[in-house]
Amino acid sequence: MSFYPQLILDALKHVRHPGKGNDIVSLEMVEDDIKIDGNRISFSLLFDRANDPMIPSLKKACVQAVKTYAGEEAEIEGNIYIKVKPRAKIEPVKPLSDVKNIIAVASGKGGVGKSTVTSNLAVSLAKAGYSVGLLDADIFGPSVPKMFKTEDARPLLDKIDGKDRIIPVEKYGVKMLSIGYFVNPQDATIWRGAMATNALKQLITEGKWGELDYLLIDLPPGTSDIHLTLVQTLSITGAVIVTTPQDVALADAIKGVSMFKSKNINVPILGLIENMAWFTPAELPDNKYYIFGKEGGKKLADELEVPLLGQIPIVQSIREAGDQGEPAALNEDTVTGQAFADLSKEVVKALEVRNDNLPPTEIVEIKTR
Repeated sequence: MSFYPQLILDALKHVRHPGKGNDIVSLEMVEDDIKIDGNRISFSLLFDRANDPMIPSLKKACVQAVKTYAGEEAEIEGNIYIKVKPRAKIEPVKPLSDVKNIIAVASGKGGVGKSTVTSNLAVSLAKAGYSVGLLDADIFGPSVPKMFKTEDARPLLDKIDGKDRIIPVEKYGVKMLSIGYFVNPQDATIWRGAMATNALKQLITEGKWGELDYLLIDLPPGTSDIHLTLVQTLSITGAVIVTTPQDVALADAIKGVSMFKSKNINVPILGLIENMAWFTPAELPDNKYYIFGKEGGKKLADELEVPLLGQIPIVQSIREAGDQGEPAALNEDTVTGQAFADLSKEVVKALEVRNDNLPPTEIVEIKTR
């Protein structure tokens, strides 16, 4: 009697899997590798795991079925092999998948007004009609609650698909989350590095951010575990670096640019923002006094070949507005309000150029040897 593959398949249709209630051919457990050499017949069975307890009994049933329905002379004993089905790769759901652009706002050193710039930029973008979120990632020195006068706010929880999601605080059209909403403002945040990074991950992954055009992330100054956690958790669209014209601030700004541009991180630099570019007295709005140096940020931007997105002057009202929780960007009729409105337009343009010319940023994978 001559054997052929379809004859063997028809015989194996008589073998039922006891736990799944169907025959092994219909369950696609018979690999497409049936080989026939005279009376010698071999093939493979596919299982989900190599130690499946049904393997011995199903192999025995296959031998019996082939001999019964294909031919008694079939030489099949010992010729049935076991293969493990390849596991389907499950692509992890990327955090903040509904956010179009994620912007990291960083500075090389503290005291350059990074949080003030970030808060006002968020307000300016919201005033321009964009949907905006602001994540305060400065775990040890959160200042966003004070900038928006929301220190007493306590975010609510909403259960979605059985999981608690944190509803951001919203003011001036900006959705905000900060560790400052979960701790007493008078208490020092004394956490080890792992606790801080876990807190940041929780704000990112458990926040109910919804669809946003822009999410701004106010990073702590310098370079730290927080920065690494961020690029390992999110696909950052681009980073902006805040500096002042002072030489010491510019030197630290270079380190911030270098970190994002490093081979392992590779986050595009959207540009530099020069804060405290000059001092303008309220009574003499046309006068400029370069008390921290002149155009240091512009020179550095040219040197690093990145755009200078804006120059923000020092005006007494910007400090007062920040302390009162009313960002200066709310009023575009002021010198600083107009400066932030112009800045937001430049940031939007820089993002458009970046998105038109570069692929999406990949989440950083730190590999250990």
